[in-house]
Amino acid sequence: MEQVFGVSDASALQGRHVLLVDDVITTGATLEACGAAILQAPGTQLSIAAAAYTV
Repeated sequence: MEQVFGVSDASALQGRHVLLVDDVITTGATLEACGAAILQAPGTQLSIAAAAYTV
């Protein structure tokens, strides 16, 4: 999942707190890749929420 997701305008996220929502966490690869892209914006904080996860 590396370099699959990106942020088109990082300045729009700069200094903001972003909530990343997923329906089900399986391996966490999607959240990790999306989160890494979001955190490229300076001063951005990230929280993650999911409805369910697998074990």
